[in-house]
Amino acid sequence: MTIPSAEGFLQASSCLPCTAEEEREVVAALTREAEENVKDGDLRYLVSQSWWMEWQLYVGLVSYEENDSEQLPQATNRPGEIDNSKLVSAETINDSEGPVLQRTLREGQDYTLVPQEVWQKLCEWYKGGPEIPRKVILEDPTHKAYIVDVYPLCLILIDGRDNSERLIRISRKARIQELYSMVCLLMSVEQPEIFIWDYYRKSKGKMLTNLNETIEEAQLTMDQEILLEMKLDENSTGFSTRSTSNELALIPLAPSTSSLSIAGGPTSSNGFSSGIGSSFSRDNRRRDAEDGYSSFSNGIKDDTHGLSGLHNLGNTCFMNSAIQSLVHTPPLVEYFLEDYSREINTENPLGLQGELAIAFGELLRKLWSSGRTSVAPRLFKSKLSRFAPQFSGYNQHDSQELLAFLLDGLHEDLNRVKKKPYIEAKDADGRPDDEFAEECWKYHKARNDSIIVDKFQGQYKSTLVCPVCNKISVTFDPFMYLSLPLPSTITRMITVTVFSGTGDALPMPYTVTVQKNGNCRDLTKALTDVCCLESSETLLLAEVYERRIYRYLTNPIEGLSHIKDEDILVAYRLPVDHENLFRVEILHQRADRFDVEPQFNIHRKLIGCPLVTCISNFSPAKSDIYGAVSAVLVPFVRTNAHGPDVSTVKLNGNGPSLDGIVLTDNGTTCEQDLSTSDVDDNAADELLPFQLSLTDDKGSTRSAISMDSNRGSGMVLRVLMDWSDKEHGIYKIDYMDQLPEVFRPGFMSKKTRQEAVNLFSCLDAFLKEEPLGPDDMWYCPGCKEHRQASKKLDLWRLPEILVVHLKRFSYSRYMKNKLDTFVNFPIHDLNMSNYVKQMSRGDQHPMYELYAVINHYGGLGGGHYSAYAKLVEEDNWYHFDDSHVSSVNEDEIRTSAAYVLFYRCVGGSSALANGVPFDIEMVDSLET
Repeated sequence: MTIPSAEGFLQASSCLPCTAEEEREVVAALTREAEENVKDGDLRYLVSQSWWMEWQLYVGLVSYEENDSEQLPQATNRPGEIDNSKLVSAETINDSEGPVLQRTLREGQDYTLVPQEVWQKLCEWYKGGPEIPRKVILEDPTHKAYIVDVYPLCLILIDGRDNSERLIRISRKARIQELYSMVCLLMSVEQPEIFIWDYYRKSKGKMLTNLNETIEEAQLTMDQEILLEMKLDENSTGFSTRSTSNELALIPLAPSTSSLSIAGGPTSSNGFSSGIGSSFSRDNRRRDAEDGYSSFSNGIKDDTHGLSGLHNLGNTCFMNSAIQSLVHTPPLVEYFLEDYSREINTENPLGLQGELAIAFGELLRKLWSSGRTSVAPRLFKSKLSRFAPQFSGYNQHDSQELLAFLLDGLHEDLNRVKKKPYIEAKDADGRPDDEFAEECWKYHKARNDSIIVDKFQGQYKSTLVCPVCNKISVTFDPFMYLSLPLPSTITRMITVTVFSGTGDALPMPYTVTVQKNGNCRDLTKALTDVCCLESSETLLLAEVYERRIYRYLTNPIEGLSHIKDEDILVAYRLPVDHENLFRVEILHQRADRFDVEPQFNIHRKLIGCPLVTCISNFSPAKSDIYGAVSAVLVPFVRTNAHGPDVSTVKLNGNGPSLDGIVLTDNGTTCEQDLSTSDVDDNAADELLPFQLSLTDDKGSTRSAISMDSNRGSGMVLRVLMDWSDKEHGIYKIDYMDQLPEVFRPGFMSKKTRQEAVNLFSCLDAFLKEEPLGPDDMWYCPGCKEHRQASKKLDLWRLPEILVVHLKRFSYSRYMKNKLDTFVNFPIHDLNMSNYVKQMSRGDQHPMYELYAVINHYGGLGGGHYSAYAKLVEEDNWYHFDDSHVSSVNEDEIRTSAAYVLFYRCVGGSSALANGVPFDIEMVDSLET
């Protein structure tokens, strides 16, 4: 592929910058070329996301209209210099290796990656910097998957000769040979003269001797120490060596202080039965050393279990908090402390052939051994990164996202189903929900059967309804956790001014809270409730623009996302059968006092807000129209007005009428048995209280109203009312002139976003019926077309362990946001009876108790995770903050930082869930 140069767009002699369109085309071509020919070792450059978005807006790659709910100022000029200063810290490494990144950056939110050729063009056009290059790495040769090593590993090299320290930055995919070469160059030594040790937390682990092993495979972690030692003869080094498969095995000089075995199972060198596989045949003493673990703290035995912390390996607080929550889940503790080796699935292509489950089991047993020594989960992180490569490296990630992948990985590694049968999906075909739900669950269990499914998975009932043919589709699907939106994230406040269509009351603005992704039916229902409508009334929603009705919101499933905050919405209280009546729209226009024939002046602007009323006569006479307008104007009459006596306006069976109203010379009215039809047109016009004309929907045309019969466009007749000084003296137009917008940000809106909400209100919002988004259309088997169906979720079957995720984070192409709303959640006696449709444990009420919480503190950029967990056997709560573990009172765990909640069903089948204490002998067997 040939890449167009700038000469293809500008003459070589031109010194002017490229146009926005030219820049867009050049960058698109260069990006396409780089993506099609990517290879290991290519460079990608970090660009500030805010600058990149500004450039995309300038060249027209994105527009603000793509996002309905978030609006930013439109970029009109070229962006300034590239400013990457917010991406880097003041720290530098060796001064020549470029700037060091802030540790909490996220791609797509803080930065974007562009090919080297694109960066060079952007620098040519805009200048700026600093430049931050990163290498492309071939992650998976089989599938040709590439990643960018945004955070190279930072290692602290300690020179064993003088204990001096140097910083080294190297790719985690680099070989140990490359590490030796870098150290030799930096320290001016020869490779045959040195050894490099894994010196995590300044404790000798293993010697790095396998030169073909990658840094990641050697389990070196961010900011850890490595030790440089000069080679001495064997007797002087304090260790002896033997060659085993090209590796240097360590022969300890002192007896082992611990061994690892699965309680209740056969003891082997790796803690598993010999049939597990050769990849797990390392000596456990070596594995403990690699993880920086010791069974004793300060040489004093501590009989407390489950209070070990986890080292932060470099932005791994998100992982540590999820691990601590799981290793304090009673059924998992019970399961992994027993012999689970026979359930490891080494054949499942969707798992890691048991390696992830084994690594988690070993880590759990270490954390539950006596003592409070913290553990470095390096081996576990390595296995997790292999299962879910997005968690490799040292970027900050979402703890709940990791939890979901971890549970899925453990399930696949422990799936009792070795060969998943093919099961064709079936429809309910009118069968009862109980029968169909049980069949779906049976089919799910036929392919998925593990401790994770047994304890963590429940079942949804999902109902879709076609808005056109009302076709109903019901499915029953499994779930592992509930992701609940906070009401402040899924609702919006909308102000609507409600007018009376019969002249009973003045217009009144009402502010209601509705679902952000809801529809007009939701808005109408909310307004109906606050207006206290009679059973004979209904509301007709409309949008007003430039003093006229722009459109009626008559489609009940139309999404509210199309309504902007600056729009003006009104609603008219009309009879329930108003669709069968003749609708009269009344527009208002300022009268020109110098115009002899105002009915022919079409250039005056509209004023006020349109009024709407109904007439039963489909061919109304002039008296019907004037009577309807007079009736709807009654609430606007000034108390001291010298105008028509509105009490004389009467309603007959055919609607409003002006029969009996005569305007006298002095401006007062009297009743006579005189119809407007008894006088000629001119006389009648002199007696009428105001001037009306027929018009169009924009109020731009005028025509006289006929005495006998008037027809509108379809079922609507539009009339234009002239407002002279006389009308202003009789009616107060202010009530219909200044209408509030849909939403105006202010003090109340900020207060609302910070209000405390209840966990049950989050559940209600999650289970509420809502329309599918425009990008998530459902193919209706009845219509044979894609429809924007309404969707309703119900909880059909609840699991023993209920994980609740509070959706505090929201992301878009333009901005990111975190809600610190305090959610009041129960610690004891969470009763789910009102939310579950089918109780899976007989007639037992689904009551839950909280046992763990994942917390997120701070914002998206510099946030930190920790966990609260309860030791069931002693009924005490503890705070697990990476390596630090401290006691905490139960009344302190409800905070606005709560992110993921873990509940266990009271009286579940697990011995731990029933309050049965741990087998202490089983746990203590891990120490000896």
